[in-house]
Amino acid sequence: MKAYFGRRYSLSASHRLHSDALTPEQNRNAYGKCNNPHGHGHNYTVEVLVGGPVAQDTGMVVNLVDLDALVRAQVIDRFDHTNLNLDPLFTSAVPTTENLCRVVFRLLKESLHKPSQAGWNLEYVRVEETENNFFQCFDAGPQVSIA
Repeated sequence: MKAYFGRRYSLSASHRLHSDALTPEQNRNAYGKCNNPHGHGHNYTVEVLVGGPVAQDTGMVVNLVDLDALVRAQVIDRFDHTNLNLDPLFTSAVPTTENLCRVVFRLLKESLHKPSQAGWNLEYVRVEETENNFFQCFDAGPQVSIA
């Protein structure tokens, strides 16, 4: 039987929604006030759900200390209090929250393939941008890419 464990994390980051492929007018029409040249920030909530068998010896799907360390190393330390536009993962992608969610999913999914995390499966990542906006990525196969 498969069981699931979910955990929430917080990070603050800024971004400017702007595409070099669009004209200034098209950028304003597509992104509105989020195209402000000075950018703007969010206090994001990142929710991670992992699933797998319950270990006989511990009675857990995953040790939350191990999951916290993984999310901290791959996501929080990288994106907290940064400008997403300056991160190399967004050099060819607009740092929308949809793309942030996809990037977080990919970073965690790639890390879960390491032997020390054997048995866990990343089920989904949910990124809440505001109390009204959230974005989710589910495992849809072997590869998730934003490029």
